[in-house]
Amino acid sequence: MFQFPHEGQSRQGFTSRDTNNGYPMELRTYWRMLSKNWWIVVAGALVGLLLALGASALITPRYQSTAILYVSVRGAGLDASGGLFEGTSYAQTVVTSYVDIATTAIVLDQVAEELDGAVPRENMNELFTVESPAESSLLKISAEHSDPATAAELVNTAGEVIVEVVENDIEVAAAGGNSPVQVRLIDPGVVPAEPTSPNVALNSALGLLAGLALGIALAILRGSLDTRIHSVADVEEITNVPVVGRIAYDDQITRRPLIVHDDPRSPRTEAFRTTRTNLQFFASNDHARVFVVSSAAPGEGKSHVVANLAVALAETGARVALVEADLRRPRLAQVMGIEGAAGLSDVLIDRAPLEDVLQPWGPGNLVVLPAGQIPPNPAELLGSKKMRELLDMLRETADYVLIDAPPVLPVTDAAILTNYASGSLLVSSIGQTRGQDLDQAISSLENVGGKVLGLIVNKVPTRGSGNAGYAAYRYEADNVETRTSRVSRAA
Repeated sequence: MFQFPHEGQSRQGFTSRDTNNGYPMELRTYWRMLSKNWWIVVAGALVGLLLALGASALITPRYQSTAILYVSVRGAGLDASGGLFEGTSYAQTVVTSYVDIATTAIVLDQVAEELDGAVPRENMNELFTVESPAESSLLKISAEHSDPATAAELVNTAGEVIVEVVENDIEVAAAGGNSPVQVRLIDPGVVPAEPTSPNVALNSALGLLAGLALGIALAILRGSLDTRIHSVADVEEITNVPVVGRIAYDDQITRRPLIVHDDPRSPRTEAFRTTRTNLQFFASNDHARVFVVSSAAPGEGKSHVVANLAVALAETGARVALVEADLRRPRLAQVMGIEGAAGLSDVLIDRAPLEDVLQPWGPGNLVVLPAGQIPPNPAELLGSKKMRELLDMLRETADYVLIDAPPVLPVTDAAILTNYASGSLLVSSIGQTRGQDLDQAISSLENVGGKVLGLIVNKVPTRGSGNAGYAAYRYEADNVETRTSRVSRAA
């Protein structure tokens, strides 16, 4: 049986996970959609505003002028007992009929003639608005035109024509002599200084609101169609499985894949150490030391994560066995910088003993079992009795056994391996893992009796308070080292 060259003792830790803030899930979901797609909301509002301003600029300005006529009953027309009340009542009665008379052909034809063709007769009906306020003797005439002077000339001419038609034609004919009604132009129309339409302020406000509403709708639609996780909060909303690790994005990962070893004080290294502490809590039971590390889909960084986690565990002095069980697309040997020509597949088909293919890494308390040759039947080999015996052997000699398994959804290998392990850790990547894939991967493992202990969120954006804290940690650590060096030199 293989024995580690150095004995060590694993340390125990404890974990904590964030909880939701108590707001309804729907509100949090919509808020995150809008936050992630804020530029769509802003763009929609700006487009709506610009379209409203453009439309207003294309509309020909219209100017409105208003003239007011006052209708009264002549004193000679009142009898002694009627008094002023009957005269006023009569004026209020007849003024309502003048509203209709003001837009008849007899009036409009004469207005067109007075203006000497400046305004075509066929357009007259569309230009005038005549009304009488309730319980009053006033006749209010309004006219709109693209030329402000013409608008004023229209209403004043119409007012004069109405006075003439009412007093000299209609009322005279009705009374059979002198007209008892007197109509006066008491408030002539003036040349307007500002157009009444388009209302640029109102149009701009409506365009802004319409664009804002459209932007919000598009942002929510895009958020609904984009099911990728974009934050740790997205992961926590999808599932109740605790997040045990948050690993920052690193654009230098191909150059330095083992960040825990290459840069011990980096923020990413501290993130792996935090994950290590949480993993140690799961391993508080002496029999809970075999962990499958997988992901929902390929390309989410599980091999880099499990490799660095193994190195972080080995830092504590614990004996760690790292098994590359991805017999389809093995990457772990490359990440660890070791030869992977012979390994797990060779042991499972009795082509090589375990002791010959296990490779010590680092100080000696970390050993790596690469995948070896890619077999034609990976699932059968991983589900064999030989695989179970191999893991039992490693379990007896190691404090931790970490298994780099294939992705859960494409193949069944991870589901097979989880039955041999204490539990599984799933790696998900910001901007890559789809929420439904993560949820389905968890269900796939649980449906075969596996236990998903925690989630490791990979490629987390480096901005944010949490990462600032890591940066501060490194800064303080550098200062401590500098101060220590100065003290040593002074001594």
